[in-house]
Amino acid sequence: MLAEKSLVALTALKRLESERELDVHEGTRDQVRRALENAGTVFIDSPQGRGVMVLNKPPMRAPRASHSRD
Repeated sequence: MLAEKSLVALTALKRLESERELDVHEGTRDQVRRALENAGTVFIDSPQGRGVMVLNKPPMRAPRASHSRD
């Protein structure tokens, strides 16, 4: 499901999750991060440490512009 939501190949996602620290394109990392953020994950980076927080409700996304044909 994450591969679908982030629009990346399953093999790319497996490389990203690998404990062997395989090379992954920065664009792939960005797409996965955006998909997680759209689902309500907040990435935290502070002087005290790094972590994640999952929101109860995902943030509201701006509605897409509709292209109506009149």
